[in-house]
Amino acid sequence: MTWLVVGLGNPGPSYATHRHNVGAMVVAELARRAGEGFTSARGMRAEVVTTRLGTAGVGVPTPGAQKLVLCRTRTYMNESGISVGKVAAFHDVAPEHVVVIHDELDIDFAALRIKLGGGDNGHNGLKSIRAHLGTGDYYRIRVGIGRPPGRQDPAAYVLSDFGSTQRKELPMLIDRAAYAVETLVTDGLTATQNRFNG
Repeated sequence: MTWLVVGLGNPGPSYATHRHNVGAMVVAELARRAGEGFTSARGMRAEVVTTRLGTAGVGVPTPGAQKLVLCRTRTYMNESGISVGKVAAFHDVAPEHVVVIHDELDIDFAALRIKLGGGDNGHNGLKSIRAHLGTGDYYRIRVGIGRPPGRQDPAAYVLSDFGSTQRKELPMLIDRAAYAVETLVTDGLTATQNRFNG
């Protein structure tokens, strides 16, 4: 069985540390754990790592380990579905084995919510994925970034760096979200929600 794990974000170094790119940060952490570097997926507008995930963690070959395709989109956020659709088709991954990691304004910073399906909640990356997969019934690892302070425009907020206090906590959040992905693939949705939703 093959799983596709997608970290959403905008391409290029000028966006790399933005709140909107926290999904890409989590996928980069999974690739680091696997000891693998991303390679360009020709014609798919994505970078991928192909590895295995078993009970000992990502990149550790164990009996029953499942194939894992880690994907970092190389489109802008509102066109994420182009990459996801192409990579899923190439690796023959059904939507029910797609995991999308993305930022979520309506969840407090550092909190996680894991779910299967649901609405797009105004997130343009999720809207695009729904359009290209033909369904919203894929897994989501929703990484809380909180609401912008005061009257700051939400669009400007997601396209800015984490504040100094949040930056100190960010490595722990990324690490926890990466473990949530591993738990989802190995132990299923209910166990993952029980452990990480909060």
